[in-house]
Amino acid sequence: MDTTSEGIPVRPPLPPIIQGGMGTGVSNWRLARAVAQAGQLGVVSGTALNTILIRRLQQGDNGGAMRWALSQCPLSAAADRILTRYYVSGGKPATRRFAHAPMFTAAPGHELLKLTIVANFVEIFLAKEGHTGLVGLNLLEKIQLPTLASLFGAMLAGVDCVLMGAGIPRAIPGVLDALAAWQPVKLSLAVAGAPAGEETIAHLDPTAFLPAGTVKLRRPVFLAIVSSSTLATTLARKASGHVDGFVIEGLSAGGHNAPPRGGTTLSPRGEPIYGPRDEADLAAIRALG
Repeated sequence: MDTTSEGIPVRPPLPPIIQGGMGTGVSNWRLARAVAQAGQLGVVSGTALNTILIRRLQQGDNGGAMRWALSQCPLSAAADRILTRYYVSGGKPATRRFAHAPMFTAAPGHELLKLTIVANFVEIFLAKEGHTGLVGLNLLEKIQLPTLASLFGAMLAGVDCVLMGAGIPRAIPGVLDALAAWQPVKLSLAVAGAPAGEETIAHLDPTAFLPAGTVKLRRPVFLAIVSSSTLATTLARKASGHVDGFVIEGLSAGGHNAPPRGGTTLSPRGEPIYGPRDEADLAAIRALG
């Protein structure tokens, strides 16, 4: 792959259509695969993939896609344990509750991290199978606890692009660089009510799960989802690594939750009323290069 004089990879242009990463389970591997097969960028929602995987297994894995992808996962022992623990042949009775994955904390257990890595591998592996199209993973900056494990699992499956919004994902470009080199990564967590100066850090060392180099990890393209030129400028100048591009979220975008500038006034339908000050300055964003 060619690079610029600054050492930044030069990649071919992305296709004109980028499918939205709608969670939870809406933008699944089937939708992303169909979009990628059509020559566009198919995008998997990474939200709660660990729960989605084990629920599909408990529902009987009709068609066997989950079991096939698990059999191809580099974390073979972890994949086997997940299958043994959660798979129900023919599906669980409707009266039986689903078994749940453990809840994430700032210091999650090794088994939960493995489940999250495997689940993201499974979704991206299935989305990419059988074609040469491009597949991305959409994550939310505000859902931080699974992020590092999710990125590692997706990269094990060869994810082509990572998209992130719902916050300012300044640390993610550097995380992708480090994971591609099999280096330990960390992420500063936002903790409500934390004392000033106190920092909570999430850590992940990929070599704790596989020997370095077991799979050749390729650094995916990173696209930040922004709704203002101010945010785009911050990311372009202060992110931990190279931001490859921006998805500009308009005011009518599904899931847009930035409040109007200057105070919130609601329409008769109860929706925020936005004005000219809330429009993204596309010329300023374009000038960032």
